[in-house]
Amino acid sequence: MGMQEEIQRRRTFAVISHPDAGKTTLTEKLLLFGGAIQVAGAVKSNKIKRSTTSDFMEIERQRGISVATSVMGFDYRDHKINILDTPGHQDFAEDTFRTLTAVDSAIVVIDVAKGVEMQTEKLVKVCRMRNTPIIVFINKLDRIGKEAIELLDEIEQKLGLNLTPLSWPIGMGPYLKGVYNIYEKRLNLFSAHGRQQEEETISISELSSPELDRYLDTQAQTLRDDLELLGGIYPPFSHEDFLQGAVSPVFFGSAINNFGVKELLDCFVEIAPPPLARSAAERLVEADEESFSGFVFKIHANMDPKHRNRIAFVKVCSGVFERNKNYFHVRQSRKLKFANATGFMAQKKELIDKAYPGDIVGLYDTGNFRIGDTLTAGESLNFKGIPSFSPEQFRYVVNADPMKSKQLSKGIDQLMAEGVAQVFTSRMSGRQIIGTVGPLQFDVIQHRLLHEYGASCRYEPANLYKACWIACEDDRELARFSDKKHRALAVDKEGRLCFLAESAYSIQLAKEDFPKIEFHYTSDF
Repeated sequence: MGMQEEIQRRRTFAVISHPDAGKTTLTEKLLLFGGAIQVAGAVKSNKIKRSTTSDFMEIERQRGISVATSVMGFDYRDHKINILDTPGHQDFAEDTFRTLTAVDSAIVVIDVAKGVEMQTEKLVKVCRMRNTPIIVFINKLDRIGKEAIELLDEIEQKLGLNLTPLSWPIGMGPYLKGVYNIYEKRLNLFSAHGRQQEEETISISELSSPELDRYLDTQAQTLRDDLELLGGIYPPFSHEDFLQGAVSPVFFGSAINNFGVKELLDCFVEIAPPPLARSAAERLVEADEESFSGFVFKIHANMDPKHRNRIAFVKVCSGVFERNKNYFHVRQSRKLKFANATGFMAQKKELIDKAYPGDIVGLYDTGNFRIGDTLTAGESLNFKGIPSFSPEQFRYVVNADPMKSKQLSKGIDQLMAEGVAQVFTSRMSGRQIIGTVGPLQFDVIQHRLLHEYGASCRYEPANLYKACWIACEDDRELARFSDKKHRALAVDKEGRLCFLAESAYSIQLAKEDFPKIEFHYTSDF
């Protein structure tokens, strides 16, 4: 198969949602229908249930939430599917924001009862900034929730999406009979906890067919009325508009019951975009270029606790990645060779010889990579839009076991390189301050330091409001600022100067006193 065919058969997407909307469960059922796994796991795990494929970290199994992005690849209907299951919890949003830079489309999961929630709004906003094509999956149809038409109005208003329903529910909760697949003109009957065999799907292209009444009884006329109403409100599905991010198809289902998932997957592989062009600071990089290029969007330490390895996740943007071939590390300006390039099924890895645009490659890392680094066949390229964000929670980190200082230092260094949080070193005291988006990250860091590195730490409060990255073209002004604000200055792990502000007022005051100084809330200025 040629390179063009390989590119066209790839689909790389993220599954995003607010916590508990069913995102990881949907991912698990997509893997089930794709044939990648034989038994689906449970997110809320206990001793009897099998845990999900994507929630592979111990702390994820304990808490029943995703705290890190998982990558899973499998083949389905002559397509290579790459799923990135992202954390839904707002405390781990930064990992999700970075992951969205590596996908070509997204599936947004919404709870039928709760509707659009705050974290969903933030994630969709990031997708819309990049015009990423979005498919909406309204989940938990087996429970009583909001009326479908009311829910679509809420999604359009809160998320700013133009919707086109491609399936429609017939009842809800205990009255759920099934969904009508508008895209394929088929009736899908609901069977709780079934695997949706072919006999449960009936082809009904004409809604006036008496066969519809035979299966749905009194709900048949309600479905006809609903579909007639939809035809007057929503435009017909346009594939071109979808690829441009201008319209979002909607599917209904119940992931935990395996219902509506296969229809979603079948439609997705048909309409979702293959790998798209990507902007670098220097130029636009097309996926079908012969020369290889890719960027690091995630680093994960200790995926295999037995080997204490560190893996960089690289999104292939153009050309073909080949194992045992020299590639140019742009930031370090040197060539590197990778003998153990891997593909992923969450924490399970397999050796790969080649990877094509859209694929995610795992490279064993001894400390060469940072998030945002670019690899190429030789050209100097720097892919854009993979920033670190200003933290909102700060704590001093204190070594609780002086005998394990080396382990603590190594653990903090590696976990910060993953991007789970940020570490700042005070220029005045030399103390390390960990900054996170939310408080739950502190628990994750403490847990992982203890269980993965054998290092214990405790925290002390740091009365800080924001960390601002500093830039100034006037060296004398920068020196004056550094002298006046030395108590509030720190450096991040890359050695960049940061101003640790105690309040919004202190930032405002600093801006007024030093107008030539630039204050940035993301690191990619």
